[in-house]
Amino acid sequence: MILTVTPNPALDLTWHVERLTPGATHRVPTAASRAGGKGLNVARVLHDQGLDALALATVGGATGETFAAELAASGVPHRLLAVSSATRRSAAIVDDLRGETTVLNELGGPISPDEAATLARTTGELARTADAVVLSGSLPPGFGPDELAGLVAQLAGAGVPLVTDTSGPAILAAARSGAHVLKPNREELMAATGREHAVAGARELLDVGARLVVVSLGSAGLLVVARAGRPLHARLPRALHGNATGAGDAAVAAIAAAVATGRDLWGDTDAAAAARADLARRATAWSASAVLMPLAGELSPRHAELEAEVVVTELESDADPADLEEHA
Repeated sequence: MILTVTPNPALDLTWHVERLTPGATHRVPTAASRAGGKGLNVARVLHDQGLDALALATVGGATGETFAAELAASGVPHRLLAVSSATRRSAAIVDDLRGETTVLNELGGPISPDEAATLARTTGELARTADAVVLSGSLPPGFGPDELAGLVAQLAGAGVPLVTDTSGPAILAAARSGAHVLKPNREELMAATGREHAVAGARELLDVGARLVVVSLGSAGLLVVARAGRPLHARLPRALHGNATGAGDAAVAAIAAAVATGRDLWGDTDAAAAARADLARRATAWSASAVLMPLAGELSPRHAELEAEVVVTELESDADPADLEEHA
């Protein structure tokens, strides 16, 4: 079982417009509404691919009631923890003509110390039977980098393989606490480490405690950096256009699925290098296929076809984003 943990979930609202014109009034079809947040999107992908997943999230207020009802109807196994603050909302406006998406994310209300402790305790209990745990998304007030670091250290100390996808100071906190895999995007990595070069930033996270770093690069694919072996750059040879809001979460789902198999992703062996290449190829394909779908948390039926197209390249250890663009 793969456990996904979403401390700051959202009720996702998605509108499609033929063309988005800033400052103009648009008449649009009724928005699609679904339980979201990064960990929920990961769980949806895993569940749809026939993998055993359990989504843990907080929920509160009137939006939380809508969130819980939609999640129950989805069939995704889940456990919800009641909190006093209302579940936040996230609005995505998809420009169908340009293939671009504008996203407005509410910050989310605070959770109390007791609610934060319940979240950490419940995660630890459910993780005992998990093959991998995914901690995803932003953190609400009351469950910040220190609380995340404590939870990561608890899980890592128990030997639970852990994938973390967050932002800001929490990235470094998770790395220092021993997260097995970190999945920042290029901008998050630069903000956390101050490094302009993606490989250098990834190596900084490895130096402070992470074992594997996967950096999503948007249309340029993704970067996989381990302590052993050369960095890997994986990409599709052509650009895809659509709704990119769930692309990173689809990549995290592929990473979690790879971690849960128990294959060695960390070692300095040919088998470990092959496992990292397989992870890079699948994560790139799943991320790309998610762009083709109208809502986050879904993969296009073409994901296997796309996986066959992915190009994986070994990079020199001092590669930088300019090198990656040359490969893209």
